Amino acid sequence: MSLPRSLPDDDRDLESFATLLAEHLPGNWTVEYHPHQGDEDQFRHAEDVWDLNLVSGAIAEFVLREDAHLIRQDGTRLYVTIRPLHDDEFLVAAIAPTGSIAAEAFEGVREPDGIAVPGDPERAAHAVTADLLPRYEVALAQVRHAVMNPPQPASRPDTTVVMTWREDGSLAATTTARPASEVLLAEGFVWETASNAYVLAGDDTRAQGHAVQAAGARLARLGIGVALRTAPRPAADVSLPASQPGGRAALRHR
Repeated sequence: MSLPRSLPDDDRDLESFATLLAEHLPGNWTVEYHPHQGDEDQFRHAEDVWDLNLVSGAIAEFVLREDAHLIRQDGTRLYVTIRPLHDDEFLVAAIAPTGSIAAEAFEGVREPDGIAVPGDPERAAHAVTADLLPRYEVALAQVRHAVMNPPQPASRPDTTVVMTWREDGSLAATTTARPASEVLLAEGFVWETASNAYVLAGDDTRAQGHAVQAAGARLARLGIGVALRTAPRPAADVSLPASQPGGRAALRHR
């Protein structure tokens, strides 16, 4: 997965679309439009996008150049950008609640993944209202319930995934926690019986780096840390997100 992948010139007016979309959504919304000066702007404005599918994939793979945040009076936030390689379509995703919410509150909560919408603001608003917002409300209610009813402290035998660079450039991850195993497999690690580890090939260091970042972000949300052992050779420049005790871990792209 290469980053970033440039797109041809696009004459879609994202700012106008976001403004009209906000006018057709239920409630009172304000619009924050963000033209991107570089990759850092793209990832900074998208770091809390509550999506691990269509929208996060577009953010990771393409230079999007701009985005908009729609903010409702009750604090609900939506992320809007163009849909790469699809004329007259946009992407809309929920933005996760932040602040003092502990990472554990998100454990077991399914992300309300974003959707592609047509360039017609009225039709797009109908899709957001009928599909995305109800799923967001369900996920938000689950997080709030977890905040109000935190689980009792319990012994967790494995709260760290150990990733070790190997001489061939691959990365071997070891864990006995089933949720961690599921995350590793979902992000491209493959079980290798001989080494009793989940292995991520190193033939494409950029793709490898992004897979590690994505896995680290998801593990942090589950309250599982990642320990990256010193590589025996120069390795991909990977920055792993750390689990924050006072809030939700943020994924920062390099």
